[in-house]
Amino acid sequence: MSSTTPALPADPLDDRDDIRGSVEAPLGADVRLLGELLGRVIAEAGGDDLLADVEQLRALTIAAYESGDDDAIRRAEALVDGFSTERAEQVAKAFTVYFHLANLAEEHHRVRVLRERAARTDAAGDSLAGAVERLTAEVGEDEARRRLEGLRFHPVFTAHPTEARRRAVASAIRRVADLLTAREGAVLGALPTAELDRRLLEEIDTLWRTSPIRTTRPTPQDEVRTAMSIFDQTVFQVVPRVYRLLDDWLQGERAGLDAAKAPAFVRYGSWIGGDRDGNPFVTAKVTEEAAAIQAEHVLLGLEAAATRIGRTLTQDSAATPPNAALEALAAAQAALAPEIASRIGIRAANEPHRRVLLVIAARIAATRTGDDRIAYASPEALVDDLRVLQGSLSAGGAARSANGDLQHLIWQVETFGFHLAELEIRQHSAVHRKALDEIRAGGERSDGTLEVLEVFHAIARLQRRYGVRASRRYIVSFTQSAEDLANVFELAQAAFDDPADVPVLDVIPLFETFADLDAATGILDGLIALPQVQARLAETGRALEVMLGYSDSSKDVGPVSATLALNLAQRRIAEWAAQNDIELTLFHGRGGALGRGGGPANEAVLAQPPGSVDGRFKLTEQGEVIFARYGDHQIAERHLEQMAAATLLASSPSNEARNRQAATDFAELGARLDRVSRARFFDLVKADGFAPWYAQVTPMEEVGQLALGSRPARRGLSVSSLEDLRAIPWVFSWTQARINLTGWFGLGSALAEVGDVEVLQDAYRRWPLFTAMVDNVEMSLAKTDERIARRYLSLGDRDDLAQLVLDELALTREWVIRASGREGLLDGRPVLRRTVRLRSPYVDALSLLQLRALRTFRSTVEPSADDPDRRLLLLTVNGVAAGLQNTG
Repeated sequence: MSSTTPALPADPLDDRDDIRGSVEAPLGADVRLLGELLGRVIAEAGGDDLLADVEQLRALTIAAYESGDDDAIRRAEALVDGFSTERAEQVAKAFTVYFHLANLAEEHHRVRVLRERAARTDAAGDSLAGAVERLTAEVGEDEARRRLEGLRFHPVFTAHPTEARRRAVASAIRRVADLLTAREGAVLGALPTAELDRRLLEEIDTLWRTSPIRTTRPTPQDEVRTAMSIFDQTVFQVVPRVYRLLDDWLQGERAGLDAAKAPAFVRYGSWIGGDRDGNPFVTAKVTEEAAAIQAEHVLLGLEAAATRIGRTLTQDSAATPPNAALEALAAAQAALAPEIASRIGIRAANEPHRRVLLVIAARIAATRTGDDRIAYASPEALVDDLRVLQGSLSAGGAARSANGDLQHLIWQVETFGFHLAELEIRQHSAVHRKALDEIRAGGERSDGTLEVLEVFHAIARLQRRYGVRASRRYIVSFTQSAEDLANVFELAQAAFDDPADVPVLDVIPLFETFADLDAATGILDGLIALPQVQARLAETGRALEVMLGYSDSSKDVGPVSATLALNLAQRRIAEWAAQNDIELTLFHGRGGALGRGGGPANEAVLAQPPGSVDGRFKLTEQGEVIFARYGDHQIAERHLEQMAAATLLASSPSNEARNRQAATDFAELGARLDRVSRARFFDLVKADGFAPWYAQVTPMEEVGQLALGSRPARRGLSVSSLEDLRAIPWVFSWTQARINLTGWFGLGSALAEVGDVEVLQDAYRRWPLFTAMVDNVEMSLAKTDERIARRYLSLGDRDDLAQLVLDELALTREWVIRASGREGLLDGRPVLRRTVRLRSPYVDALSLLQLRALRTFRSTVEPSADDPDRRLLLLTVNGVAAGLQNTG
């Protein structure tokens, strides 16, 4: 991190595997540059003695990591304990900023690699074009085209972001990223590097001086605006580019001349401002405000795009004559908005296509401002007008203008509508039961019940304002019976005097616990027997959505049993759907962390049971995952393409046959893994006194103090119970303690019980579900540090529980390596292995600082809100999250 020594890696790493040379040269150069600049900033801000302390701790943790020598880690611990509180905070800040810069450099390098890959003309295996090619070879061109037309990838941004960074920090990092990109151009002679380096120092200095700790929790409206920055910066522009990539490949030499063949297959959803399960700050008023913010952004985007494209349609009527349909549309526009049509007509007298599109832009603006005289009644009406314009341009010979940017605009309207992302409502089943009990009893209704009813009025208003697509899904958390779903319809009817005013509702069960997953098909039988659902099925072609919760099921029975239970539930639900002629969409409530269903999402799609995808995949995306996948244009493009390709291929005959055969061949193995891993998990979490011990050995309570999102960490119970602890702090706290227990615990005992290496390695080769599970556990283990974990476990007073965790960790590490057939963790993934090995010593430094803060903070009788050790603790939580690149 200094101006004289390379920041990545330090000298003790250089003698091992020539690791410096193994880091791809451009990435290594970027990290060294940013590290050297950070070193200058640290020295300027805190003096050479601060930089010396940072460098000394860095050298010690690297030496300790490389040697495995306990004496080395003790020396690092002694150094940390000798810091003043102020110096400890400065050192923690140095490592935290370093990780932000290192993450930025890795993202920059990933974009560089994607650019190089894009320059190749072949259809890569995991590209959408490659998926269509493979599918066509299996099912024929007509069937492949039919499946492509039905393709749907549906990401949902969730209401509890786990992004540990403040927006101010994220903005500063983005400015550094822009300068790094400009500097790469400067190396090619475009710009002066000295000026860019000066500006980089300026921005890194700003990042150093910006507090990473939020002083107040964000409101739901703040969370909506944060998500809007992603839509504005990347998603709105990237989605049509993904469609274009596919269309260009489908069209070949006719690309741009013929009508588009690529469908608009992406739909976005959002829980931000709609998810009220356990969040008292999400009210009906907030939901409407969230929808209004979204609509403002998308309509501004559509208006700007229509105006920009309209100004380019300068084809003269003599060269590109309008057809009769366009003339009729122009006449209708003149009658509807005579002043606007006249004003535009003066500027574009002989340019009929330009005139029509600029009036369309004015009508989009009126839709945004609420001018009902000329506003569009629906997105479909807007698409109809754009299709007329497109048809006239094609008929007039201007096919390239018809099928170029204008087609992008059509795709954007088809994808985003006037609402941008469908605002989904979620509420806990117990809240519905309580409200209905009160309503059925008669008498005065409480504020809580009135709020439950007001939500249905909000949905009705949103549907009238932005269309039914804007908000129609109502998700019931902890669905335990068909009655829990029927309750939503009864509440909706109770909210209105006139049944005709009840909004369109698609009530979606969310199966979260092991017992609920097991009972799912019986509950679904009751759901489709409801008259409201039968009517809705008739309207939608028997389309039905079912949500599966990864987080609570993992907390309920452990990661292994949860994975197997979810897979079995999907198989049963898919079979049930086929028997009942249901067009099923499974909605996967996955988090970013491995303990919450994280890991490579496209690989997870391909491991789904036969019949459970069928060209439709929906999942939650949240927190650091949103920014990692959508923060950059090219990374977002790659993510969407990979996910769409996997969704298309998941139902290919070869992939379904592979999953079907593996499920049969390894059914007994799965049953053993489930039984043994669950018993081992229960040995830990059901042990007397586990909950308070868990609070001692992790920063669980302190994580609850972080202003990560608007929603509380608990639904209300005390530390004596885990039942109501949310999955995010459950996962986050184990991650902070460098134990990552939620990602691996129980698998080691299960694999050892099987004991047959040949059987396990055969399953690893042939059973995609098992392969993905072992690979994800391997990644989780690689980020686990036993030396640091022991220090967290020593904070508790239960040596028996601590030893149980350590024994299971050793057993899991041993058997995961055996099952994969490799020599060590991540041997088959050298890039990830290098990344983990390079980062871990720096994370160790932050962990030692966090342990110091925890011990001191907890020994204080009544710590104040501005206690310096509390601040140090929260700062290290941010730093460890940045270093490990995940929170909850």
